[in-house]
Amino acid sequence: MKIELGNKVAVVTGGSGQLGRVICRSLAACGAAVAVHYQNNQSKADEVVADIVRTGGRAIAVKADITLAADVNRMRGEIEQSLGAASIVVTAAVIQYQWTSVLQQSLEDYESQFRSCVLHNVVMAQAFVPGMIAGKWGRIIGINTECAMQCAPAQSAYVSGKRAMDGVLRTLAREIGEHGITVNQIAPGWMISDKYRGTAEERQPDYESRVPLRRRGYDQDVANAVAFLASPLAEFISGVYLPVCGGNVMPAI
Repeated sequence: MKIELGNKVAVVTGGSGQLGRVICRSLAACGAAVAVHYQNNQSKADEVVADIVRTGGRAIAVKADITLAADVNRMRGEIEQSLGAASIVVTAAVIQYQWTSVLQQSLEDYESQFRSCVLHNVVMAQAFVPGMIAGKWGRIIGINTECAMQCAPAQSAYVSGKRAMDGVLRTLAREIGEHGITVNQIAPGWMISDKYRGTAEERQPDYESRVPLRRRGYDQDVANAVAFLASPLAEFISGVYLPVCGGNVMPAI
């Protein structure tokens, strides 16, 4: 059994980021042409594109503010012109900010998380889903977080944005499923990515002691889940919030 995404076009928001870059390479390895989105880190996006092209794949770097409909629509046009219509959308971009308590967190931080978790997914859906409906096939995969189930101190802005994102995507799954389009979410734990790999911070004993598998996962674990949900193997899976965190959070029935 093999994951085959040949003749598919994927767009990964935050494709230059820690998890996004590995997701892009993995989708390309499965045969998809990939649009690597970035907002500020063009050099890393170009590096990811070069990696994909070097191994025989097709990819472009695309810049956009993913909270603005006009920017996303322009990006869609660039992707269609260079690669074709995208039928796989992975929303991995998020605005970074300094975490603190509810009493100290600025209102601007809550607004930023609403824009990058909710509006981001709304404008991407509005831009790309009509093409999926026309093609009668599509995949939307949102990158959520285990934090959405933990609600730990200092996480309020992030958690509020991600839990609202969950509501948008579950509703979308019901609205567009009849067109052969699945909508799912992946919820990573505190993964080991380029930021931590090979550094003293790679091991986090306190965190690892709470994970049933007693270790941190890797960026590739998230990318593997994305590739599966994007593939024909997952054609009857929709509306899922899938933790990729070694069992650190477990959705209840």
